[in-house]
Formats: sequence, structure tokens, C-alpha cells
Amino acid sequence: MSNDDVVDTLNDLIETCKDGEYGFQTCAEHVQAEELRSVFTQRAAECQRAASELQSLVTQFGGSADEGGSASGAVHRGWFSLRGSLTGYSDQAMLDECERGEDAAVARYRKALKDEDLPESVRSVILRQFQGVQRNHDQIKQLRDRVQQSAM
Repeated sequence: MSNDDVVDTLNDLIETCKDGEYGFQTCAEHVQAEELRSVFTQRAAECQRAASELQSLVTQFGGSADEGGSASGAVHRGWFSLRGSLTGYSDQAMLDECERGEDAAVARYRKALKDEDLPESVRSVILRQFQGVQRNHDQIKQLRDRVQQSAM
């Protein structure tokens, strides 16, 4: 695998991390429950740290690291803002949006891990981060289910 291919893979994941960071920050700003605000703020910080780690790897492979999120992430945030302004920002809506974002993150990390030509040092970082993304997804899903059950 060429260094350019490694950089492209890493930059895709940086965009994913930035999308997560921005998404969790937005949800933290609009959620009502303090527990959820804390979870979302922590997740945003974790996404930021993951992006920084990947940006360092990009530099090691001679590339230029992406600094922002993806176009699809921007569209999702725009839709989220529009939907929220029309229907209100409920805790359930915040959790639904976070789970949707985490579904996308899990898929992008899985795609990166399918590339068997990644250098082992890069693969190990991606795998560790993927495990964190999967934990985030599972936690958000559990919180969503709990909030949904309490609303019934």
C-alpha cells in the first residue's frame, strides 16, 4: 500500500472523527438531561483526541491531514439543525441523531479495517479506535432505549 493510500484512509477517518466531534457538541448544546450533556461532551472530546492521533499518523506518512468533517457530515448537521428547529430538540431526538452518526462511524472504521494492506502500526491504531467507536455506539443505543422506555 502506498503512503498516499494510507493517508487517504486516515483522512477519511479524521473526517469521521470530526463529524462525531461536531455532532456530539451540537447534541450537548441542545439536550435537556445533564447526564446526556455530560456523555455527549465526553464523546466529543474523545472524537477530537482520535482525530488528533490520526492527524499525527498522516504527518508520519508524509501527508497533509484533514482539519474538518466530511461533506456528508455537514449535510447531516444541516438537516439535524433544520429538523430540530421545526420539531424541537428533545433528548430522544438527540440520541436518535447520535446513534445515526455512530452507525456511520462504525461503518467507516469497518471499511478501513477491511484493507489488509494497511501497515500494522496504522491498523492497530484504527482497530483500537474502532473498538472505542463501537463502545460509543452501544452506549448511545442503550441510552436511547432507556429514554424511549421511560417515555412510554
